[in-house]
Amino acid sequence: MTARTLPVVIVGAGPTGLTAATLLAQYGVESVVLERWGGVYPRPRAVHLDGEVRRVLARLGVDAEFAARSRPALGLRLLDRDMRLLAQFDRDPTGGRNGYPEANLFDQPELETMLRDNLGRYSSATLRGNAEVSAIVPENDCVRVDFVDRLNGSADSVRARYVLGCDGANSIVRSALGSPMRDLGYSQRWLVLDIATTAELGQWDGVHQVCDPVRAATYMRIGATRYRWEFRLLPGESAADFADPHRLRPLLQPWTGKISQEELTLLRVAEYTFRARLAERWRRGPLFILGDAAHLTPPFIGQGLGAGLRDAANLTWKLAGVLRGELSGNALDTYETERKPHARTMIRLAKLTGATMTDGGRLGNRLRRLMAPHLHRAPGLTRPITSGETPPLRRSELIAPRRSPRHLAGRLIPNPLLDNGRRLDDAVAGRYAIITATPPRPPEIRTVENRGAVLIDALPGSDLHRWLGRTHAVLIRPDGTVQRSGRDLPSLCAALPHRRPSSDT
Repeated sequence: MTARTLPVVIVGAGPTGLTAATLLAQYGVESVVLERWGGVYPRPRAVHLDGEVRRVLARLGVDAEFAARSRPALGLRLLDRDMRLLAQFDRDPTGGRNGYPEANLFDQPELETMLRDNLGRYSSATLRGNAEVSAIVPENDCVRVDFVDRLNGSADSVRARYVLGCDGANSIVRSALGSPMRDLGYSQRWLVLDIATTAELGQWDGVHQVCDPVRAATYMRIGATRYRWEFRLLPGESAADFADPHRLRPLLQPWTGKISQEELTLLRVAEYTFRARLAERWRRGPLFILGDAAHLTPPFIGQGLGAGLRDAANLTWKLAGVLRGELSGNALDTYETERKPHARTMIRLAKLTGATMTDGGRLGNRLRRLMAPHLHRAPGLTRPITSGETPPLRRSELIAPRRSPRHLAGRLIPNPLLDNGRRLDDAVAGRYAIITATPPRPPEIRTVENRGAVLIDALPGSDLHRWLGRTHAVLIRPDGTVQRSGRDLPSLCAALPHRRPSSDT
């Protein structure tokens, strides 16, 4: 391709790779994305993302299109094998603390098409399809990425200061990094069905989880005419056993009722093995792994795709800061320090949800009937479902220690409407920010302005003021995470990094 050394090469053009490339471009960092396929993979896979990840899509500039093509869900229902309601967790479809619906259902090929089209707006990002990476070779001051053009068989290479592996569960970047995947002790085989119909099923517009140790199931409506079912496969069963649509009728009947088989168009029948795995290392020198290359989670809380977008949002601003000389190289170590424990926590929650659905035999069924109505009293289990807020990030060089559970460091800021009618995220726009309930003095205002940050007053009675509580002010990172909080506003302002022009990248 080019003889010069690029700032970043990204391997893989799935949602995580496209998100990373777009965010880097917004920070003025040039990148090349190498993707082995020529276009978007046409089969639907992920179907859910939460309000926090919806904020990342807004940062990318695709939220209006996503909103037009996605479907807010009303929450989660746990049902027994006879379809009786065990528990219900409601979510606000109009938007909660994140400013967007907390459960969003969508078609992944449509999302990837949006992300590709949006990436084309940035001249600093190049997407090259049909480019199969064959080797990743560290050199003196860069990394050489060798690849083959799958259309004509020609070999080529590109050099970069950093390489991001967004290349899935069989990641070649992870292999080059020398990081095995650790099995977290979960493996289940499931049948996945995607069906289209113009018939109205008349079901509650949320996610249905059937809790049954024999035939656990999941149902959700992901579009005006699109539906997704997942059924746990019995020993000896495979997807091939259900190639005949009439074999599916008994499985679908609790939801489809008297709708005829001819009114249902089967789009896909696939078998997936749901796994829980975590890479031992996420970085070695200039090599990083993100998304499925770094972690695999069972889908029960819908966090697989979102975890990859969180990885990209966490890492890209740090790369940009290091490339511009605003942050030290040690800042890149905080990517694994912060993201790996968060991913592990969400995987454990997904495993627990899966166990709630499928474990225990007849005794498990009896316990679920007794305990499910009281799950709302277990905030550690239900908070990520009901609050729209995932756990805070762990302490790192870029996150101050948390002195109490109510301490704000490591938490993602909410996204309320400000007094001018804008969302907080729109005002911050991927920059450093100071949010303060203490009126700033002229020296503090000048410091914030000179360092290219944003100063936001948390007015008494506002949502931001209530969120701050007894905390007088917070220092917010470009990814929306609280880096520090406290009463000493001049100290927080002084902790802002010095801005350098993006042309230095």
